[in-house]
Amino acid sequence: MGSLYGILKDEYIRRFGTEKWEEHNRIIEDFWQGVREKVLGLKLDYQRTRLYQDGLPLCGKEIDIVHELLRMGSRNHQILMELIQLGAKIEGTEDPKLLLKEYTYLRDASANSENQQAKRRYQTMAKSLLQRRDSYIALRIDKTLDDGETGLLFIGISHRVDEKLPKDIQIEYVIYRLPFGEGLFPYGQES
Repeated sequence: MGSLYGILKDEYIRRFGTEKWEEHNRIIEDFWQGVREKVLGLKLDYQRTRLYQDGLPLCGKEIDIVHELLRMGSRNHQILMELIQLGAKIEGTEDPKLLLKEYTYLRDASANSENQQAKRRYQTMAKSLLQRRDSYIALRIDKTLDDGETGLLFIGISHRVDEKLPKDIQIEYVIYRLPFGEGLFPYGQES
């Protein structure tokens, strides 16, 4: 959804101001630094580690996408690249068709802040679409994660992939449902 960054940034600044935007970015920077420290502190066997990323389609160009988002300044993708350089393998994580559908709804809802019909259409579809994405992600992990391997899933707070994984996959949370303040999610926190 990186191409919507400008639209979403402009909307955020319009609603909350430049100072709040800068504070928001500082909070995000601190968050990703904390994630990096926790992940690198796991002391993983990187040759037996697979990386799964929210929004990364199964397409054969996964590493190119990681490079592009890294170039755009994504701290998340900076961590992924660091892990890849240590030997971890990146996996296409999401169904490209579902991502495109979500992108289209989100773009239409964001393009014109006055377009209530597009916003309602997105809100109506969002939960179902998220559930379908989570099911696909869980299936991808199940299909690609071999016995004795570790999978690291970088996923947004609204997802519930953990609830859809097979019971034979042991789950440990590096960061579990952080208590975010309004500075990061001013529209309200989902639980």
